[in-house]
Amino acid sequence: MTVNKETSTIAAATCTQEISHDPVTLALAKKESALHREGVSELYSCMRNQKPLKIQAYALDDPSAPSLTTHSNVKICHFLRHGQGFHNLMADMYSLQGREWNQFVPSPDNPYVRPEIVDAPLTQKGRNQARAVNPRIRNMSTQPELVVLSSQCRALQTGLIAFEHLVHTIVPMLAHEMVREQTGVHVCDMRRSKREQEIEFPRVDFDLIKDDKDRLFSSERRETKLEIGERVYSFLEWLEQRDETHVAIVSHSGWLMTLFNGCVKCDDSLKDWFQTGELRSVKLEFVRNC
Repeated sequence: MTVNKETSTIAAATCTQEISHDPVTLALAKKESALHREGVSELYSCMRNQKPLKIQAYALDDPSAPSLTTHSNVKICHFLRHGQGFHNLMADMYSLQGREWNQFVPSPDNPYVRPEIVDAPLTQKGRNQARAVNPRIRNMSTQPELVVLSSQCRALQTGLIAFEHLVHTIVPMLAHEMVREQTGVHVCDMRRSKREQEIEFPRVDFDLIKDDKDRLFSSERRETKLEIGERVYSFLEWLEQRDETHVAIVSHSGWLMTLFNGCVKCDDSLKDWFQTGELRSVKLEFVRNC
């Protein structure tokens, strides 16, 4: 079968458009990333000075990174932000209309508090973004031995699509409350009941989640940077104790920003805001104070 070159070019451009980030999305991401950076310096100081477990992140191609073969306290971790959710789409639409809102304030102009987007799922674009990551994961020389998923709908969907080739294998797919988005006020960050998630995502193990109802979410206030930092740290302590050395984690922009800017020591190149569907692979080195 002969494929017309022009047709192939159009198809490739269409595919790119289906997963790319338009100027409105990028402008909003820049604005929101600045808000999420507030308080990270104080959090980082707390983590480095008061916590017994110190974690350093390295890019995989960093020549100074410790080797897995000679260091038992090192893991390769693949951090993936969920694909575009309906709350992201709503925010883009509001921005395109010139509407402005105060973050974390319940008002008619805040798209993140609309009741239609409780535990916001993926849009079709978000599914496409998750699917686009799969070939890169398949090409990894060593596949993840464990996939950890935020217990929120959009992260669960993203993980099952991006890691679909591992879903029916022995690789555990674990839902974990500690990798959820910074929560409170915005109902897109509220988790549905554990029972609902188990019914919709039968391939995911929800045993680590003890409460059926969402006990983290508050309609009155947003988690502080120190509070989400404590959740990140709790997860890192849990991860340190796992036997797996190659782990994938599917989470959210605010959580990932907190991880790389407030909880681990790393080069500035790793501190950038994660776009929807972005995968970033690093080595984590765990060191405990004597």
